[in-house]
Amino acid sequence: MSNLKGKRILIAKPGLDGHDIGAKIIALALRDAGAEVIYTGLRKTPGFIARVAVDEDVDAVGLSLLSGSHNELVAETMRELRALDAGDIPVFVGGTIPADDRAALIDAGVMAIFTAEMRLDDVIAEVARALTPVQVA
Repeated sequence: MSNLKGKRILIAKPGLDGHDIGAKIIALALRDAGAEVIYTGLRKTPGFIARVAVDEDVDAVGLSLLSGSHNELVAETMRELRALDAGDIPVFVGGTIPADDRAALIDAGVMAIFTAEMRLDDVIAEVARALTPVQVA
């Protein structure tokens, strides 16, 4: 697995989703890869998630969404992060995200979108790659 040592990652469940197994699996995998993971629990508002991200000085925010409200909740979370001068915190999304909606989320600034079909090692490697500073020669 990729090394995420020293990275702080917030995993959150915005909206009314009542299932968080996927979020917990990702949280444990990120922890096993060396990250310090903060999990907000179920049914948090975008404003709450953005505030926790700032207060915890995280390196990335992962949003787990199953409700079908991903477009609205991701946009609102990113808007709340920008309102707190934290728009530079990378946001990744996981869950039930229809293929037709993925390009718009990426265009809106989402770092990556992960689905249940993806291998866990690949998800962790992609998060690690995105959070690793580019070396300039």
